[in-house]
Amino acid sequence: MTAEEVLDVVDEDDVVVGTATRGEIHRRGQRHRAVHVLVYDRAGQIYVQRRSWTKDCSPGLWDTSAAGHVDHGETYTAAARRELAEELGVAASEPLQELFALTAAPATGNEFVRVYRALTSAPVVPDPHEIIDGRWLEPAALTRWLSGEPEVFTRTFHLIWQQLQSGTTAA
Repeated sequence: MTAEEVLDVVDEDDVVVGTATRGEIHRRGQRHRAVHVLVYDRAGQIYVQRRSWTKDCSPGLWDTSAAGHVDHGETYTAAARRELAEELGVAASEPLQELFALTAAPATGNEFVRVYRALTSAPVVPDPHEIIDGRWLEPAALTRWLSGEPEVFTRTFHLIWQQLQSGTTAA
C-alpha cells in the first residue's frame, strides 16, 4: 500500500463517514478499517511474518500471517482474501473463518480490526517488499516467544494473541 491509496474513514460505530488517503488518515489519527489473517497449516502450526523495514507502522516487527487496510468500498472479508494473496501468495483451501473484531483504539492505530483464520496446505511465498522473514510455529512456542520477547511483536499482534488465548473468539 502507498500513502496515496484511498480508504474509508469511519465513525465510532464503524460506519463510513468519508474517504481520505492512507497518509492523511494516519497523520490525522482517524478511524479506519483493517484485517489480520492467521494462517494455519494442517498440523496446527501458525505462520507469523516479520514486517518489512519500509513499513510506516511497526517496521521490522513480527505480526500476524497477513494484514492490511480495507480499501475504499471493500468488505472486510474481501480485504482479508486480497491480503492473503498479495502478501503470502496463498488462496485459503477452505472459507476464511472470522474469529473476532477489535474496536478502533490507540493500541490498534485507530483501526477497527477483523481477525480471520485461514487453513492452507499450499506453500507460503512471502512478498519480499512486505515481509522480510516468516516462520511456522506451534501455538505454544509462539506464546513462549511472545512472553520472552514482547518488544519484537506489533501492538496489534499482542491484542489478537491475547484475545485468542482468552478463548473469546466470537465475532
